[in-house]
Amino acid sequence: MSTIAKETITFRLDRTKREALDAIAKELDRDRSYLLNEAIENYIEIYKWQIAEINLAIAEADAEDFASDEDVDTMFGRFNEG
Repeated sequence: MSTIAKETITFRLDRTKREALDAIAKELDRDRSYLLNEAIENYIEIYKWQIAEINLAIAEADAEDFASDEDVDTMFGRFNEG
């Protein structure tokens, strides 16, 4: 069984956010540390995804892989139907 080494970090959080975090932790029967780890994990995943998508878009632009005028007209035509 593998265990991941944990490290302690410290940061400042305003009281209102801490109180809200503690209230959520209490409702979920979890501790503050658990929720903070979940929040940071979600934050990291979101930004990793965004960075990957941005890099993909940049690569497509560098390769001049753009939608044609016809493709754009077709897409906007779908939005104007109805």
